[in-house]
Amino acid sequence: MNKKLAVIALGGNALLRGEQKGTIEEQEQNTYDTLKNIVYLMKTGYDIIIGHGNGPQVGNILMRNDAGEEMYKIPQMPLDICVADSQGGIGYMIERMLRNVMLEEGIDKDVVTIVTQVIVDKNDPAFTNLSKPVGRVYPKEQADQLTKEKGWIFKESAKKDGYRRVVASPEPIDIFNLKTIESIARSGAVVIAAGGGGIPVYIDEDGKVRPLDAVIDKDNASSLMASKIGADEFYILTDVPYVFIDYNTPNQKSLEHLTKADAEKYLSEGKFGEGSMAPKIRASLRFIEKGGKKAIITESTKLEDTKYGTKITLN
Repeated sequence: MNKKLAVIALGGNALLRGEQKGTIEEQEQNTYDTLKNIVYLMKTGYDIIIGHGNGPQVGNILMRNDAGEEMYKIPQMPLDICVADSQGGIGYMIERMLRNVMLEEGIDKDVVTIVTQVIVDKNDPAFTNLSKPVGRVYPKEQADQLTKEKGWIFKESAKKDGYRRVVASPEPIDIFNLKTIESIARSGAVVIAAGGGGIPVYIDEDGKVRPLDAVIDKDNASSLMASKIGADEFYILTDVPYVFIDYNTPNQKSLEHLTKADAEKYLSEGKFGEGSMAPKIRASLRFIEKGGKKAIITESTKLEDTKYGTKITLN
């Protein structure tokens, strides 16, 4: 009988937490602590694919880009290359920390990182409604100059302390090398793939692969990957032990189980935060709608304790 296959999407806090500086020591410790909590899935017979976020890391890469150009005239690399850089660096960190965790637990498995391109539609409406801030905060004069020189689009930052470049966040429609990713995972190796939502690319009129300045939601990309390879379960690890409705209000309520119908009802009523939990619910629903058995949203440290976590199923 085939073992169960699980796709696990690591949230940003699994690698870097808001109050931290972002040193490699901090990121390695966070990653190690998170990975300690997925060992039980390995021990209970799951094959595993890991996706991850890259927001802070790719932002830092972009800022190094800026500094290199301003101080040393080093040509900037485009956003797709920066996302690929973050996939390689974060994948290496996860792989090394996981090998150390498995050594302590007496688990012998290969761990493979795959730099992953994710196909989007270049005519996705997201490209006419740029919404995802990337990189540093600029004063208005410099932002205006960069718009003239590079064609970048800027919006005022959330803190009103300057302007940040914004790019599209299109929907993923396919992922390269899925058969290989699935084959490696089902052979028993742990696969790290679709990091940061994947490198956004499109197929042109001649069938060639072209890059785009965009970022893809990592939960959406991981959900798509889980669906297309026929994963049994999809996990989103975040910083809360349950999904809550009316979060941080007097009416806050935790949810241990959500059917598709209930989740859609709460979404339509605005019960989930659009900047936080709502995208995770939608990614989970996509997985369920495409044949997935169960999606689980929980805190990484609570993964082994089944009394925690919100389980989302069709019925």
